Amino acid sequence: MKYGVTLFPTEYSIHPAELARLAEERGFDSFWVPEHSHFPVSPFTPGPDGDAGPPKPYYHVVDPFVALSMAAQATTTIRLGTSICLVVQRDPIQLAKQVASLDALSGGRFDFGIGAGWHPLEMGNHGTPFDRRLAIMAERLEAMKAIWTQDQAEYHGKHVDFAPLYQWPKPLQKPYPPIHVGVNGEKGLGRVVRQGDGWFPVMLNPQDEENVLPLVPLLRRRVEEAGRDPASFPVSLYMCPADAAVVARCAEAGVDRVIFLLPPDDPDAGRRGLDAAAQLVDGA
Repeated sequence: MKYGVTLFPTEYSIHPAELARLAEERGFDSFWVPEHSHFPVSPFTPGPDGDAGPPKPYYHVVDPFVALSMAAQATTTIRLGTSICLVVQRDPIQLAKQVASLDALSGGRFDFGIGAGWHPLEMGNHGTPFDRRLAIMAERLEAMKAIWTQDQAEYHGKHVDFAPLYQWPKPLQKPYPPIHVGVNGEKGLGRVVRQGDGWFPVMLNPQDEENVLPLVPLLRRRVEEAGRDPASFPVSLYMCPADAAVVARCAEAGVDRVIFLLPPDDPDAGRRGLDAAAQLVDGA
């Protein structure tokens, strides 16, 4: 079992470079950063001072590639991942450049966690209709893989279309950084196997344990049926509760990595959360 940590880095939280360095010193294998470009003002998300909507850090989180770049400069061995990158809200040519650049400059330590997002108005402001997000993500991912693996890359699809182009650097990891697809539920497992190199479910509430852990053997079968090696297709459980019993059940179910969410309230809260997670890992 591997152990990672995640944080919503903000202007008031612990700095991502410091947190990644401390996590590396404590033996964690990975550091992950989520993404939201913005939140539209609406009854669905009334604002950080409203009575409803996401918690305050969702509105304040910094860009994940900036945070991970700073973390990369402060560390040498820890893996650095997006948790998740909202592919449907980013230009694929520019995103391919960002991923390859971070992987190259970090010494091949980047893990590309991806997802299609959940907020219709947020992605709508980026020009992505909610009902077409999965098709758009699929094409953007295919296009990026072409850019990463071909000297002259081109792509012609319904949602992504570009003539032959050159782009360097190429990712240091070959053929490209591991892609971890964020999906909860059986319906999305086929997409996980088609698009990714790992599964990245999230445990937002206790019910998610029942919705995720029993699917691990099914995912392994799907990977094997696709002619791939299940042992090389990790399951990374995002926002795993820092609870020894839950972690033990995850290990028994075949989860390869659990990722603990640390508090972003202030730097000291982040440090205390990291120390508590490290104590749990030491006792596991």
